[in-house]
Amino acid sequence: MFVIDTPAEQQHSSVAAESVPARRSALRRAGRRAVPYLYLAPALVLLVVWTYRPLLQAVQLSTYSWNLLPTSPSTPVGMANYHRLLGLPAFTDSIGRTAVLIAGLLPFTVVLPVLLALAARRVSDRARTVYQAFVFAPFLVAPVAAAAVWRWLLNPRSGAVDRVLGSDRNWVYEPSTAPWVIIVITGWQLLGFAVLVVWAGFAGISGDYDEAARVDGARAGQILRWITLPLLSPTVLFLVLTTVLLSPVLTFPLIDTLTQGGPTQSTTNIYYLLWDYAFHSFDAGLSAAAGVLLFLGFGAIAGVLVWISERVSFHDD
Repeated sequence: MFVIDTPAEQQHSSVAAESVPARRSALRRAGRRAVPYLYLAPALVLLVVWTYRPLLQAVQLSTYSWNLLPTSPSTPVGMANYHRLLGLPAFTDSIGRTAVLIAGLLPFTVVLPVLLALAARRVSDRARTVYQAFVFAPFLVAPVAAAAVWRWLLNPRSGAVDRVLGSDRNWVYEPSTAPWVIIVITGWQLLGFAVLVVWAGFAGISGDYDEAARVDGARAGQILRWITLPLLSPTVLFLVLTTVLLSPVLTFPLIDTLTQGGPTQSTTNIYYLLWDYAFHSFDAGLSAAAGVLLFLGFGAIAGVLVWISERVSFHDD
């Protein structure tokens, strides 16, 4: 028995047959588009879990009064923590100390690394490796271990520093010198990392510019001023941005080990202050408010620095 398809049935079967490859092609295209997002998914999940979720929790906690005890209830207070924080002299003073800290670290993370990297270009290849290792070595020292060594070196009675200078100054426990001790030790540790970044910046500059400038009769100083340093500007601005954003965090282990914010709060920066509010005063809401303001303030500074970097940087295109 033969079954003869009607024209309508034939048209329906042909449309169905054509739609199967079309659907498969659409699924393939969707799969290709989804592949980059699948690679990014683990990083995005970690970013949400460990960054944005705690940030939202900190914003929420800043509107409560709580002493960190699990048995103690948290009381909603609205914006009272922010008003109280802005009225505290310790908060405004810590902002000024943080600014001094950043300004004191910039020579160690920007100026000296550029000078040392320029000096390394005149060293032979074999000696340059040893030179780079010596410069980078302090960055590998743990901050707590560095603090212990420097406490011994700065001891007012038996320390090597006072013996060399012929003084009996208590460098760590005097308000006039304690902030500079933190700056020098932190700068000593960060110097190797900054020099490494500058070396990478120099490596990314094509040597064709120097050769073309020498052919035109330019001197070494002119090449450095008008070619090398402008092309190094993205690296320099990156170091400035890193110093501004990370200085309060990187100095925390040294401050906590050497001075605990003293003497007379002379080394208490904004980062150490919010930690002090949380774990010494047990005022979680006030600490969270300080953290939120710290995030907003440094976020605005970072935005300004990125905008400046895009306007003034020269790129080797």
